[in-house]
Amino acid sequence: MTMIKDILFYSPKRVFLITLVMSVIGIAVALFWENYMGLKPCMLCYLQRGSIYLIIIISAISLLHSEMSLKTFRLYLLSILGSIILGAVFAIRQLYLQNLPDELVPSCAPDLDYLLDTLPVFEVLMMAIQGDGNCAEVMWQFVGISIPGWLLISFIGGSIYILSSLYFSNGIHSHNRYN
Repeated sequence: MTMIKDILFYSPKRVFLITLVMSVIGIAVALFWENYMGLKPCMLCYLQRGSIYLIIIISAISLLHSEMSLKTFRLYLLSILGSIILGAVFAIRQLYLQNLPDELVPSCAPDLDYLLDTLPVFEVLMMAIQGDGNCAEVMWQFVGISIPGWLLISFIGGSIYILSSLYFSNGIHSHNRYN
């Protein structure tokens, strides 16, 4: 157990690097599905991606922070955890829509580009959070789990890693091993 702990929680930099790499892999998979498999993302998919992009930004900024206090280290971890929770909420909403009976699925909205051209951004955001019929479509599955299901699993895994990092934050930070 100590070896795994040393690998995963060696230093603040390692924690943020692991978080950054895993998030970049997630975005790369999403872009592969979109550009090479032809899966068109719905509005909730874009919101889930947005939360992952937010994790990437926070992780990258934290990596640029050369020396940080314990409070700053924990603040970065909590910011990442907030982004993970946001992404999980969007994934849960999409899973809910995908499991509705056909007669209860909301109607499909126009294309996102059209909505952004014709409506205020806040209104488009509210429509995206509610989801539409496009979000209810299951476009890909692996072992019976759709894309938002796999995202929810990865968000849960990420939250466990960040919560563990918070739990071990005194030890990670107290050794002043920010290399």
